[in-house]
Amino acid sequence: MTLHPSLQTYADAWSHSVEAISELVGPLTEGEWNQQTPCPGWSVRDIVSHVIGVDCEMLGDPRPIHTLPRDLHHVQNEAQRYQEVQVDVRRHHTAPEMTSELEYTVIRRNRQLRNESRQPDTVVRGPRGAEETLEQAMRRRAFDIWVHEQDLRAALRAPGNLDSPGAYVARDRLVEALPMVVAKKAAAPANCAVVFDVHGPIEFLRTVRVNAEGRGSVDGAPSLGPLVTLGMDWETFVRLACGRVTPQAVADRVKAEGDDALAAAILRELPVTP
Repeated sequence: MTLHPSLQTYADAWSHSVEAISELVGPLTEGEWNQQTPCPGWSVRDIVSHVIGVDCEMLGDPRPIHTLPRDLHHVQNEAQRYQEVQVDVRRHHTAPEMTSELEYTVIRRNRQLRNESRQPDTVVRGPRGAEETLEQAMRRRAFDIWVHEQDLRAALRAPGNLDSPGAYVARDRLVEALPMVVAKKAAAPANCAVVFDVHGPIEFLRTVRVNAEGRGSVDGAPSLGPLVTLGMDWETFVRLACGRVTPQAVADRVKAEGDDALAAAILRELPVTP
């Protein structure tokens, strides 16, 4: 194995999730591929198409030359249009075609990871031509594929892997976004603290502190007088932070204490995925 040690966590997380996805969709009938998922506008087939397409791009394959239909109402911006090409080009593929391409792509990607000798700070081409480091790309991929594994599990009523390697990558990525959510998007007042108390398969207590200049930071130390405390289970936190549900839909699973208006603003602004 030539993969740099700091990249191994993300490779393991990707591998765990993509194998789980393969197991989930392998036995599906043709009709089951059309079931809607919590990911807006995407069916089971669409998510698997996205998984295949992103890994093909990480392998360096050329993007398909494809014109999107005009009636895809869930596609609202350039980032979504970019992603949708890999999805729409496979919308008429059969179940055997989908599983065969997924299997072949996973084999190729595993081979690429086994032979990966670049350093984590190597600059690579990211989505829409943006540059990022190899570590950022692999971390983003591990997060993305775990979230989509959960989308598939929700659609197929097959819960699981809420504490898998990808779940911990997701936790770290989502927690890092909390200062932006609280201080910038929800406009929490200066010199306040907001506590997130998450329980379940993955548990954490994090405090977002907003300083006198309105900048947010996050740490694991409790606050004696938070302006808001939000308590919820891990699955609910993920679904909210990834934009899969509205706060109203899971109101019975969220315990909010403190400033009601700020709590509502934070929950409304919690989605951080594209």
